[in-house]
Amino acid sequence: MEFRDIEIFLVLAEELHFGRAAERLRVSQARVSQALKKQERRIGAVLFERTSRTVRLTDVGRQLRDDLLPVYTGLHESLERARMAGRGVTGRLRIGMMPFNIVDLHHYWRAFRRRHPRWELQIRPAPYADPFGALRDGDMDVFVAWLPVEEADLTVGPALLTDRRVLAVADHHELAGRDTAPLEAFADFAHATTTGVPGYWEDSYLPFHTPRGRAIERPHLVRGPDELISLISMGDIVQTFPGHVTRYWGMPNIRWLPVPDLATLSYVLVWRGEAENDAIRALADTVRDLGTLVL
Repeated sequence: MEFRDIEIFLVLAEELHFGRAAERLRVSQARVSQALKKQERRIGAVLFERTSRTVRLTDVGRQLRDDLLPVYTGLHESLERARMAGRGVTGRLRIGMMPFNIVDLHHYWRAFRRRHPRWELQIRPAPYADPFGALRDGDMDVFVAWLPVEEADLTVGPALLTDRRVLAVADHHELAGRDTAPLEAFADFAHATTTGVPGYWEDSYLPFHTPRGRAIERPHLVRGPDELISLISMGDIVQTFPGHVTRYWGMPNIRWLPVPDLATLSYVLVWRGEAENDAIRALADTVRDLGTLVL
């Protein structure tokens, strides 16, 4: 079985949807179907049960997935290490960003790369759903997150920036004509939430209640920023953001209103205590040396 065909099978086994698998692999759905048929002919068994509505692994498919996944992961990591070694790089540090990868933070990354060229620095967006889980699962090494972080297994490092708060509303929303957005008014409108986020952490970003005790409802579940912005622009929800988005998300159909009632957000480096290593400590030292930005 060719390496690419293994990758196609494993991605389809995860997505259980030909369209999403093809999009993620950046190939056509026909290429996914072709690779699957070739694998099934070679094995002599059906790997997926397909209907017009669902795609499910068969028992043989599940066994193959479980057998192939650690082999594929190990081979992929070995090839990556070889490629890195060829460039003189001995390790990689993956940083998950909950604020967007804004230009204001780039001087930290540039400074780290100048000081430590043997370590590759990768900046990637952190998932909206269960971002601490991605850190714990090893999908990222360091997480840039807002305070407070009260997780026993996670270490809170130095602060990179503090930022003011704004409310995003559609240009036709009834709040759009105001100069600021009072926190008390949040209870009059729908907001969004995501899954796998500790309650205290979500409350620090968007309180569950107004100063007078009225509930701030979150009826919409979102999985990423595109979905969130779509709901805002249609007027279905309003949503709080850190102030830096006003410089990087210039959209004519969305107004950004300061929220003076909300405290500023402080963003820090966070990592899994038991996974701390020289690269993580070097990044933390770089941030401490450069100091905290106030936006």
